[in-house]
Amino acid sequence: MKLFRIAAALVVAFATAGSVSAASSDDYLTIQLKDGPVVIELMPDVAPKHVAQIKELAKKGEYDNVAFHRVIDGFMAQTGDVQYGDMNDGYDPKLAGTGGSSLPDLPAEFSNVPFERGTIGMARAQDPNSANSQFFIMFAEGGFLNGQYTVVGKVVAGMEYVDKIKRGQGGNGEVSDPDRMIKVTVGRN
Repeated sequence: MKLFRIAAALVVAFATAGSVSAASSDDYLTIQLKDGPVVIELMPDVAPKHVAQIKELAKKGEYDNVAFHRVIDGFMAQTGDVQYGDMNDGYDPKLAGTGGSSLPDLPAEFSNVPFERGTIGMARAQDPNSANSQFFIMFAEGGFLNGQYTVVGKVVAGMEYVDKIKRGQGGNGEVSDPDRMIKVTVGRN
């Protein structure tokens, strides 16, 4: 009888674990780059408001064709300016990186999650509560950002494609003829 209870408990535990992972499948973002797909595991438990806004923008197709307007070798690649960064509609290299989206800016959701290679952080102005749509992907560890910027996720597949994003030539990492996010979808596509 005791063995039966243990077996039944294991079956329930495995069934519950399976349903949890199925329910959280929308906590992934897939970014199609020129060289291949990048899968990001989002962290709604760490930054729920930021993750919800990113997913909303992705579901609307707002991130499609948006430039990596600021890319600094050994540091990060920044994208997500849906206002001025859409390379098929209204792209302005002089303004790319200064815009956001039609959604409101978000209050900071700082955490203890460290900035490491593959970490996704929200870009913002000097005001910590000014993040909107822009985000960056870390090429390397960036401990000086810890507790200063909101972490929203991490790359779990395709970091080799992130490494191939065209680097900026300008003093602040500005990129002429930048690479773009071809298509961004919610889920592991």
